[in-house]
Amino acid sequence: MKQGAGLALAAVVAISAAGGGYWQGTRKGGDHAALVTPAQSAAVPAGETKARKLLFYRNPMGLPDTSPTPKKDPMGMDYVPVYEGEQDDQSSGPAAANQIKISTDKVQKLGVRTEVAKLRSLDRVVRAAGRIEPDERRVYAITPKFEGYVERLHVNATGQPVGKGQPLFEVYSPELVSAQREYAIAAQGADSLQEAGGEAQRGMRQLADSSLMRLKNWDISEEQIKALAKSGETKRTLTFRSPVAGIVTEKKALQGMRFMPGEALYQVADLTAVWVVADVFEQDIGLIKSGSKATVRINAYPDKAFTGAITYVYPTMNAETRTVPVRIEVANASQLLKPGMFAQVELPVAAKGPVVTIPTSAVIDSGTRRIVLIQAGEGRFEPREVKLGARSDTYVEVIDGVKDGEPVVVAANFLIDAESNLKAAVGGFGHASHGSGAAAPAPAAPSAAAGSESREGAKPASGDHRGEGKLDAIDLKAGTVTITHGPVATLKWPGMTMDFTLANSGLIGNLKPGASIEFTFVERKPGEWVIVKLAGTGAARPAAHAGH
Repeated sequence: MKQGAGLALAAVVAISAAGGGYWQGTRKGGDHAALVTPAQSAAVPAGETKARKLLFYRNPMGLPDTSPTPKKDPMGMDYVPVYEGEQDDQSSGPAAANQIKISTDKVQKLGVRTEVAKLRSLDRVVRAAGRIEPDERRVYAITPKFEGYVERLHVNATGQPVGKGQPLFEVYSPELVSAQREYAIAAQGADSLQEAGGEAQRGMRQLADSSLMRLKNWDISEEQIKALAKSGETKRTLTFRSPVAGIVTEKKALQGMRFMPGEALYQVADLTAVWVVADVFEQDIGLIKSGSKATVRINAYPDKAFTGAITYVYPTMNAETRTVPVRIEVANASQLLKPGMFAQVELPVAAKGPVVTIPTSAVIDSGTRRIVLIQAGEGRFEPREVKLGARSDTYVEVIDGVKDGEPVVVAANFLIDAESNLKAAVGGFGHASHGSGAAAPAPAAPSAAAGSESREGAKPASGDHRGEGKLDAIDLKAGTVTITHGPVATLKWPGMTMDFTLANSGLIGNLKPGASIEFTFVERKPGEWVIVKLAGTGAARPAAHAGH
């Protein structure tokens, strides 16, 4: 009787001490996170010290064990009080086992911001580097078709603008003079034989026609031919004129030089319309269609945007840069666009329809996997691996992993990653090291001579602890196992029997109760121990080892 009364008195004292600690914490404004959750403290007005209703005490290691009175676990740790309103946070099950919990005040300090995943048309813009080139259909070469000499230059500088029909240069050619005389004589003979008729007149007319055709084939203008036929006087030089209004882009003619048939002496380009040849990357070329609009920007004119249309997608790809040229035709009446300029090209691509999208800032990309943090509740976040699709400037399509309407973390998600040891929460995805492409190596099976001390004394990976023992029970519905394990050197634990949470039910494999095992576990949050690796040792282990 005296002993029972003493225990009851001790319980009353413990409850009074807990209540006094809470009252002191609220009076002084100190750190009382162990007693009051941030959500509850925000709900209670400043200065109000209304006592909360104590529901029970829970196991500090997350085991499914509660007590109506204060007590200690086998390791000497105090059970944690749970007050009214806090029991919702003690959720369990596969979803809760994979969640990250951070206090609300720390969430506010980190600047965590969420946005709801929505269905939207994901219009995107393909960007490419390009260059200005003259329209090949508007480039003309002035090439004499006979041998001669440059007698005089009317346009003597590259880059000089010229009008259509403007004289470029004059040439002298003995062949040209001879052909003119031949035509003049034949034309006069045909006129003098008009009354004679017969074969003589027809032969003279054929000679005149052939001489005229040769002059035309040499690009002699109609005006010069008419003057020659009218006066019968041959000219020593012939004037070449520009066939189009444009810019002299090439000039090889020099005064007094000799030229041969087919030699290009001038090149004139009409730059009132130009081409922009953009190099589009291989992964984007399937989105580009002829006839689509494009926007061109030039560094020389940052306040101007030039518009054009895609007229041709080249059939070849540059193997070195993995790009395909795309031709865009742009009007250039003001001639601001000059061949050789570099351009930034934007090619809008129409969306395929409404898809589930999230902000690009919500994705944590490790290089081998992409993870998004879902807000599961007040201060609770669930990491999910996602499969992504098309991207725009600010949003990305989610093919799998996130549903429409789910809130995702778009700001401070990397801070949550660092704050909460995300490695433990995503251990169920099949790797122990978040952010790296390789899984942590499994602990090597020890030799018979090494003994358990060699394994227990080995330094584990950061945040990991290793143990070995006997699998007593399996509860797949709750996602827990009961293990009688030996001492854990990294935590200075003695051998004991306790429950662990499984990061993934697949870790059980073919193991059965009674099997000898070795396992790796982490502390996901205070008092919650999660197994991330589990393997059988293949040898029976005596039960007495639990108390070793």
